[in-house]
Amino acid sequence: MSPSIKEELQQKSFRNPHQQVQVNILFTSGWIESRHLQIFKKFGISHQQYNVLRILKGSHPNSLNLGQIKSRMLDRMSDTSRIVERLRTSGYLKRLTSPDDRRVAKIMITEKGLQLLAKMANEEKVLDGISHGLTDDEAKQLSELLDKLRQAVAEN
Repeated sequence: MSPSIKEELQQKSFRNPHQQVQVNILFTSGWIESRHLQIFKKFGISHQQYNVLRILKGSHPNSLNLGQIKSRMLDRMSDTSRIVERLRTSGYLKRLTSPDDRRVAKIMITEKGLQLLAKMANEEKVLDGISHGLTDDEAKQLSELLDKLRQAVAEN
C-alpha cells in the first residue's frame, strides 16, 4: 500500500482538510507527471508536445489556429507557439499561412505526427495503468469531485 500524503511528506498534520487536499492534489499531479515524462522521453517529446499532437489528431483532417490549440491545452500557461514551432521543425505538424491574412496560420498534424502517436498507443495503456488503483466508479467520482472543486472556485 502506498504511503499517505502525511507519511509521504513526513508531515504530522495540516492546517485543515482543505490544505491537505490541495497539497495532495499538487503532490499527486507531480507524481503522475513524472511517470508521463518517463514515457514521453522515450519518444523525444514533452508532455506539452504530446498534448498538442493529441489535440491536432482530434481535429484531423481539419486544421486549428494557435488560439484554438491553446484553449484546449492541459497547461494553458505553455508557450504554445514555441511548442508548435518545435513540432513543425521535427516534421510532426505543418503550418499553413492563410492567403487572405498572412498573420493567420492554420496548423495540421502530419502523417509523421500521426505515426508517432500510433507508436505511442501501447504506452497509453501504461499511462492508463497509473490510476488502476481506483475502480471505474472511483475514477469517475474523483473526476467529478475535481470538476466540482474547479467550478466552486470559478463561481467565486
